[in-house]
Amino acid sequence: MLTWLQRESLEFPPLERALREPNGLLAAGGDLTSERLIQAYRHGCFPWYQEGQPILWWSPDPRTVLPPNEIHISHSLAKLMRQQRFQVTFDHDFAGVIRGCAGPRSYADGTWITPAMQAAYIELHRIGVAHSVEVWLEGELVGGLYGLAMGKLFFGESMFSRIDNASKVGFATLAQHLGKWGFALIDCQMPTQHLQSFGARTISRAAFSRNLQLYLDQPNSADWIA
Repeated sequence: MLTWLQRESLEFPPLERALREPNGLLAAGGDLTSERLIQAYRHGCFPWYQEGQPILWWSPDPRTVLPPNEIHISHSLAKLMRQQRFQVTFDHDFAGVIRGCAGPRSYADGTWITPAMQAAYIELHRIGVAHSVEVWLEGELVGGLYGLAMGKLFFGESMFSRIDNASKVGFATLAQHLGKWGFALIDCQMPTQHLQSFGARTISRAAFSRNLQLYLDQPNSADWIA
């Protein structure tokens, strides 16, 4: 049975109560306050819903992850990065990145990054929890991604490209920095061919929960002003 969250409580049900079909649906309702969002990621779930639906909270099993030091960068991508055709920055234009991620996609109708979601994650960025990666070409924002950093874990949310390879350069650059900063894992949530090409793999929900326990409160050496 699906749990409906109460606005006066930040408590989520145990992850083991997530539905098998649809895979990982854990709860509905609640709100998108910073406190609840932080609690959700610490608990092992995240919001994902369409405009007009209640807020839905998910914890899929298995979970797609990538240890940043194990990223696979193809020869062609490595060559492109060495050419420095793109400039990559962190936290320079979070609002621009999330708007880009919310933009229309050729393979999907609508977006789950609703105006309410955008406002909620912009607030997380304001308090230093959410971060963005910007990819620029001749001064124009052409790609990027955003997510949350807690302890030694980075919870990836979404990425976009306006020209070929822009998001790939952004993701690879982020992973390299996360590895140097001591991060243990990138949470990629769900599998995609794009992420699998970087070496992302699936682990059980139980294994993901163990990583939360191990790394959420561990210090890192991140410097997001880059």
